[in-house]
Amino acid sequence: MIEEVPKMSFERVGMHSHIRGLGLDENGRARFIGDGMVGQVKAREAAGIAVRLIKRGKLAGKGILLVGPTGSGKTAIAMGIARELGEDVPFVQIAGSEIYSAEMKKTEFLKQALRRAIGVKISEERKVYEGAIEKIEIKKTRHPFNPYVEVPDSVLITLKTKDDEKTFRAGREIAYQILEQGIEEGDVIQIDAESGRVSKLGTTKEEEGIFLKRRVGLPTGPVLKIKEFTYTVTLHDLDIVNSRAGGILSLFFGGGMEINDEVRQRVDETVKGWVEEGKAVLVPGVLFIDECHMLDIEAFSFLARAMESELAPILILATNRGRTRIRGTDIEAPHGIPIDMLDRLLIINTEPYRKDEVREIVKIRAAEEGIEISDEAVEYLAELGEKTSLRYAVQLLAPAHVLAGGRVEREHIERAEEYFADIKRSIAFVEKLEGMLQ
Repeated sequence: MIEEVPKMSFERVGMHSHIRGLGLDENGRARFIGDGMVGQVKAREAAGIAVRLIKRGKLAGKGILLVGPTGSGKTAIAMGIARELGEDVPFVQIAGSEIYSAEMKKTEFLKQALRRAIGVKISEERKVYEGAIEKIEIKKTRHPFNPYVEVPDSVLITLKTKDDEKTFRAGREIAYQILEQGIEEGDVIQIDAESGRVSKLGTTKEEEGIFLKRRVGLPTGPVLKIKEFTYTVTLHDLDIVNSRAGGILSLFFGGGMEINDEVRQRVDETVKGWVEEGKAVLVPGVLFIDECHMLDIEAFSFLARAMESELAPILILATNRGRTRIRGTDIEAPHGIPIDMLDRLLIINTEPYRKDEVREIVKIRAAEEGIEISDEAVEYLAELGEKTSLRYAVQLLAPAHVLAGGRVEREHIERAEEYFADIKRSIAFVEKLEGMLQ
């Protein structure tokens, strides 16, 4: 999996990769800008109270429902809650429509999602590569099923300590982990030499602004060493390992199959034994289900029961619907959710972003994506986001950067706007064509 090579930057972009927490002060009050969050003061403070309830064990058997218009920060708040709970807390995000598949039963899909959101932190002596990243280069290739999309193929990493330096090449699974965790040059990481699991320890760089990481010193000793290595796997990872041959490699190449409940019960008993012996610690994570109005009555019934389990993650639902029909029935209910399920949820409302909030979010996204942009262009995007939507304004950043070839000015945003329509202009265009045909 890891091949050392003789001595010889990558860019990651994710819609919510800048979220570091809820941006609250020591009194639980929301800062206007903090931890990558902007605005939504009331919703973030409510989420902060929910975090305190979770840490005190007062949210058992209950969940959180985020309700607000599209693009109002529901996913960002859910991710912020996970970040506030801890760095190793699993965060699993699915859409309500994902449960419908010809390959897997709805309940099986939900079981796997729930168990992916429960971590098991294990400590043991392992052979690891540890050091600060001196250089990193990710090689990409065309997606096997979509030639228009590039996916990581391998990664070349140079790790450095005070006493040693090594360069090695690793496979696509390690490359994926590096991208997902936002690891970059200057960060200190550990890579398990046997399983390939990557852990980010912090950064050696002096950092300014809102994207703050934990500052750590440069490690000492050799890059390849034996030390006590703490890592987090999920219950679903352990389910896969125990349900098929292939050992630890099944974590990276498994999936897409139903798992017997006897296997899960065996895994649960094993994990409970590890916890009692002090070999492991359970880390309940967050299962975030967006577009929860797409779930049907059977799915809600299953989730209501699953929430009461002793091995249950924090359940966060989100929807942009008001009163609508519960899927699978003829019954209308608030947000398309059965009343008995609603009674188990703390409801948090999110509001549309204002111009000053859009402005700051655009700045954050530009910094996160490494795009240099003028104040005039930022102001124009803020006005555009207020008139159309935050997502449209943020989405224009990348094509404008391509058109500019460097610093993005207002003219580049306007050109990108000509190429890519917002929803209102798109609807008007179609209606105009329909009128011409009548």
